[in-house]
Amino acid sequence: MRIAFFGLGVMGSPMAQNLLKAGHVVVGVRRGSRNEAAFESAGGRLAESIAAALAGAEAAVSVLPDSPDVESVALAPGGIIEAGSPGLLYADMSTIKPETSRTVAARARECGIRAVDAPVSGGEAAAVGGNLSIMVGGEAEDVEAFRPLFEVLGTTISHVGPSGSGQTVKAANQLIVAGHLQLLAEAIVFLEATGVDVAEALHVISGGLAGSTVLERRGASMLARSFVPGFRIDLHHKDLGILDAAAREAGVTLPLGSHVRQLMAAARATGAGGLDHTALIGLAEALSSAHPELYEAPRRD
Repeated sequence: MRIAFFGLGVMGSPMAQNLLKAGHVVVGVRRGSRNEAAFESAGGRLAESIAAALAGAEAAVSVLPDSPDVESVALAPGGIIEAGSPGLLYADMSTIKPETSRTVAARARECGIRAVDAPVSGGEAAAVGGNLSIMVGGEAEDVEAFRPLFEVLGTTISHVGPSGSGQTVKAANQLIVAGHLQLLAEAIVFLEATGVDVAEALHVISGGLAGSTVLERRGASMLARSFVPGFRIDLHHKDLGILDAAAREAGVTLPLGSHVRQLMAAARATGAGGLDHTALIGLAEALSSAHPELYEAPRRD
């Protein structure tokens, strides 16, 4: 297929390259990002505008930071919905507000474009490995039409409901991840204060009921205080804001969710927003006065 791809960031770049490896023609838009050279080296093409990227495209994919970014690419004059041809398959794989996804889908239908919301989970490593978890909202026939492309990008693909449902499920995913990260941070601070072998402690914990993907993939880097961004605190803070708004709309109270959202906001307020979300451990240390100086200048590598 010929695919127009919008968003060559930490997640989007490896996803686009996996589509290239699968034999698809992938066309992005030149924005001057540092990932464009790698994309072109992998066989990708760069156009000078959204409309040019969409020329002849059978499908479009966007992986963008936030709702305004999706609106500017999908809904603005000259965007995907205006420039795309009727019958175009469009999957927005960003993490945005459910209501934005519903608006995009409704506008797309008016123009004969088949839109689904398909946010992903798994982080950069899963994007590179092509084993993302993809939660999809939209019409069943549109989801099935996109499934061959989703299967290039992920290994767990679920149609979870109508338009906006993928974003709702992603909000729940981000709640669970944030909660796990905070508890892991607190556990490490506690263990370090007791003098035990913390690496061995995390190893044995991971083999029991407390084991989790978060512990498996983030435990070592959190223990090493290595905060090279795989998923930034800024973005997780944004996602928890989406969760909070969706929970209010649903009339649901999330006590622990609200607490971890405040902790994420506090970490961001200290200047750690550009670090990986494992930098939550710095706040846990500061709150317990274990090593507050580590949080003032957290390591990036």
